[in-house]
Amino acid sequence: MTVLAPVLDELAAGLPADAVLTDPASTEAYRHDEANFCPSGTPLAVVRPTATEQVQHVLRVASAHRVPVVPQGSRTGLSGAANAVDGGIVLSLSRMDQIVEINPVDQVAVVEPGVLNAVLSRAVLEQGLYYPPDPSSWELSTIGGNLATNAGGLCCVKYGVTTDFVRALEVVMASGEILRTGRRTAKGVAGYDLTRLIVGSEGTLGVITQATLGLKPAPEAALTMAAAFTTAADALTAVTKIMAAGLQPSMCEFLDGVTVRAIQDYRDMGLPTGVGALLLTQSDRGPRAAADVEAMGVICGELGALDVAVASDATESAMLMEARRIVHFAVEKLGSTLIDDVAVPRSRLVDLLDGITVIAQEHGVTVCCPGHVGDGNMHPTVIFDRGDPAAVERAQKAFDAIMRLGLALGGTITGEHGVGVLKRDWLATELGELSTRLHRDIKKAFDPLGILNPGKVLAAG
Repeated sequence: MTVLAPVLDELAAGLPADAVLTDPASTEAYRHDEANFCPSGTPLAVVRPTATEQVQHVLRVASAHRVPVVPQGSRTGLSGAANAVDGGIVLSLSRMDQIVEINPVDQVAVVEPGVLNAVLSRAVLEQGLYYPPDPSSWELSTIGGNLATNAGGLCCVKYGVTTDFVRALEVVMASGEILRTGRRTAKGVAGYDLTRLIVGSEGTLGVITQATLGLKPAPEAALTMAAAFTTAADALTAVTKIMAAGLQPSMCEFLDGVTVRAIQDYRDMGLPTGVGALLLTQSDRGPRAAADVEAMGVICGELGALDVAVASDATESAMLMEARRIVHFAVEKLGSTLIDDVAVPRSRLVDLLDGITVIAQEHGVTVCCPGHVGDGNMHPTVIFDRGDPAAVERAQKAFDAIMRLGLALGGTITGEHGVGVLKRDWLATELGELSTRLHRDIKKAFDPLGILNPGKVLAAG
């Protein structure tokens, strides 16, 4: 402990009295994110800064003593990217939660990383503006965490993912220096795009302490449609036809039969449980929304939908949205989960679901598969008994087989959850040798001592 005492003393010297936690009873909650099956260590301390200058101080101390630093938001991640490492500093940014500015003329918001997604969304809506990225965890997840993983959400099928709305960043480097990337303007192509490089880097290149985010005018009134199908294949075929018809839904979500039943068991949402799949679509084009969802409904009917229903008002639409948002909590009630995050071209969605069915049978596991089907980003979730070693082994093999399938179909191992620890060993398979080498070179340029979130994203090499 005498070796570590100087680190703690130096941290405390430049921080408020309540910013540093060392008591194991207090630090335990910070050891891992929602991927609690991924390895996590015991931190030396948890530091909770409230200002950029305090983050700089932490990183200067960490660099001087070569102590690892793991940035954290509200720990809603699903890949272990925020998991602590032994003897490291967990840098919790949840108390940096100020909305610095909302500017309706420039259509930007300037925020600190601890701002919750839903809080920002509601704040800009009050000024007639819209921040589209909305992960299912939007009531709990922070903007900083969304930036770290380049999160998507329910509306990304029409509006895009987090990086599409990031104009500029303030980033504290491993050395404690401040890097400012991007610009406030809507256009700007001077130099390499360091902003997009940092978004999605999962805390391995720097610590984001402020972000300038682009906004859109608030959307018009929306209508939501639900279509029930006998088979998942019919629902997925309907999606490909809806998108090919140019209808551009503002939401297009898929729930397989297992997921629908799990939601209904978790909370009575009035969902039909004797179905093979449920498709939820939405149009936010105001007076044109009715025609949009009617056209979507016609396509679903032509493909044998058992029932097509359009929400009669905003309350019913919100209920259907809520049904999709609680999937994670509902499925957790079924057992331990390994949540995959593969994305494939829409034309290969049926092949993906058929392949997942075969994998589940071969490995003797249950796999449910909700997802943002409009952009091909699916979340196959392997359900298993964590107390049974044989079941754990089967689950891991099924998980790996699903990722292998996703790549074989021309897809990716992660569409929005990030790599973290969970998929670290698969990243090189997707990237290839040259790209992996360039990733390592970039990491070394930003973090020469290797103290920022070590062991995440890139495997040792």
